[in-house]
Amino acid sequence: AAYSATDTEAAALERDLRAALEGEVRFDAGTRALYATDASNYRQVPIGVVLPRTVEDVVRAVELARAHDAPILPRGGGTSLAGQACNTALVIDFSRHLDRVVDLDPDRRLATVEPGCILDTLRAAAGIHDLTFAPDPATHTHNSIGGMIGNDSGGVHSVMGGLTVDNVESLDILTYDGTRMTVGRTSAEQLGSLEQAGGRPGEIYLRLDELRTAYGDVIRRTFPKLPRRVSGYANLDWLLPENGFHVARALVGTEATCVIVLGAKMAKAGRIIAIDTNPGKFELAKQ
Repeated sequence: AAYSATDTEAAALERDLRAALEGEVRFDAGTRALYATDASNYRQVPIGVVLPRTVEDVVRAVELARAHDAPILPRGGGTSLAGQACNTALVIDFSRHLDRVVDLDPDRRLATVEPGCILDTLRAAAGIHDLTFAPDPATHTHNSIGGMIGNDSGGVHSVMGGLTVDNVESLDILTYDGTRMTVGRTSAEQLGSLEQAGGRPGEIYLRLDELRTAYGDVIRRTFPKLPRRVSGYANLDWLLPENGFHVARALVGTEATCVIVLGAKMAKAGRIIAIDTNPGKFELAKQ
């Protein structure tokens, strides 16, 4: 059954959030109406909305939602076309405050961003160094990197430099139970150490290891060889040993059903030599 919060339960959650967070907490009817839809035709009125100012705000908001048994929904630019950014949940909007390019390393072609960072903000920062970020949905002026990770976004120029999944190096993540981890490519030695260390992170890695061992051959045999697979858990093949047991890339496309992205390290595409006025006509230097 769909989640339903009574007025008393919603008021209790709002009270606790206001007491614990630096960011904005909005449970008024107007805000809930604004966040009830995205770019789709769906409409689901949220319990309330949080606009966190810090990562610690996000952690506390999830902790309180868990204490109140309330579902959560991370949101970026709200450009989803199939209702992914609206639900009867506590909406956490990253686009207001957690929207920075934290670091940019042009030599390594890597950028560290907050999840609410707008795509064109990253591309403008990269452009100073004659670099770009290849995936570019039509909504690039206002869609967030966190949303692109959730959706495995593409766009016309992803042909030259890959989808979002191909450009994710690592993710800082938070699970609903409060576990914080940094995930990415995992060597056999790292995997063994993580599993031996135990705790919740070790348990998660152990379960993922068991998953790929049990279903690896099925994934190899049945996953279609398509340029873009978008269907929830379409990137499970990144858990295979030949793909580096890349947990971050396996999470791309899962639409925040597994984790919340707190930060991301993204790879940028090739160095631009010339851009024609015709869209998509890029000449790239050899890597």
